[in-house]
Amino acid sequence: MKTFELKGTARVAGGKRAAKILRATGAIPCNLYGVEKDADGKAVAKSFSVTFEAVRKLIYTPEIYVVNLDIDGKVCKAVMRELQFHPVKDNVLHIDFYQITDDKPIVMAVPVTFSGHAVGVREGGAFRSLIRNLKVKATYDKIPERLDIDITELGIGKSIIVGDLEFEGLEIVTPKQALVCTVKATRNSKAAEEEETAEA
Repeated sequence: MKTFELKGTARVAGGKRAAKILRATGAIPCNLYGVEKDADGKAVAKSFSVTFEAVRKLIYTPEIYVVNLDIDGKVCKAVMRELQFHPVKDNVLHIDFYQITDDKPIVMAVPVTFSGHAVGVREGGAFRSLIRNLKVKATYDKIPERLDIDITELGIGKSIIVGDLEFEGLEIVTPKQALVCTVKATRNSKAAEEEETAEA
């Protein structure tokens, strides 16, 4: 995965009012979850803030990144886990990050790409992509920037589901029955099929 440099400022978690005041200054409240746990074994969140300009390119991109997160000089590796947007204004209200290590598997949503020219499309069918990314589990260094799926042999009326896929070193977390892509019949493909039948 690509890396992204991000600087944050530690803050004291103070509830909704404190977060609102922070946003009024142009900052975004954030939490970092990770390997630290309290006496009950629950994850301890470290509160900090970032500017919108600092995270804009991280938010509005289909790429996935390992974030080199610097909070007041203390640096760790993390991934962006959850974004919260305002329901009307669509501005960013909150971001959760998750600290990663070299040996602990994480779950990430990885963009899907398709390669090859489906045989069904050559026969007049229409290709439909039904999923943008797949959730996979692995250590961060094993997670690729994208997952390529070969559709060359996909015929008219045929589909690929998640259970058909395998990627070395990755555990696919997305449900196996989820539909990935399909080639649907069109008027042209049906006319060609009827013509072939008539000739036969």
